[in-house]
Amino acid sequence: MTFPARILTVCTGNVCRSPYLERRLQSELDRAWGVGAVEVRSAGTGAVVDSGMEPQALALLEATGGQADDFVARQLTPVILADQQLVIVASRDHRKDVTRMWPKGLSRTHTLVDLAGLAAKVTDEELPPRTSAHEWLAAVVPLLASKRGLELPLPAEQAAIVDPIGQGPEVFAQMQQQIEDSLPQLLRVLGC
Repeated sequence: MTFPARILTVCTGNVCRSPYLERRLQSELDRAWGVGAVEVRSAGTGAVVDSGMEPQALALLEATGGQADDFVARQLTPVILADQQLVIVASRDHRKDVTRMWPKGLSRTHTLVDLAGLAAKVTDEELPPRTSAHEWLAAVVPLLASKRGLELPLPAEQAAIVDPIGQGPEVFAQMQQQIEDSLPQLLRVLGC
């Protein structure tokens, strides 16, 4: 029996950044691995529990062909973190929150921007043989962590996805652009 690979995305309210990334990743990973091979979910460190996606973030997601009809925001908990293979956060403050709650997840938790930078350092030759998505992720996550420290890290503000909540369309567009710019390298190492 093969277990699905598990990825969690995290932001603050779980209504803009993390659900947008969750649904974009899920769509691409379903296409690459098949529906059900990878489970991408999201949560917030200060979630607007039981809310749907923020309308502007939802409109941007739908413009990419994504859907969030059944999305419901939820609060991050240690139980949610316990079985994640990879946690992708919107900022380094979120990374601190995650690792305080789940210390053993330190090497599995990265900001999206930092993770894309680590992924860019992984050569195609270093990627594992294609088996199951779960086994692939189990091999790739330590590989990504091994690339830390090879260069000076970005300043914290450059490693963060802008929080658009309560902002105008230009900030939502900036959030979307930051996420979309990080996806190609990340998707490559996730087997897409």
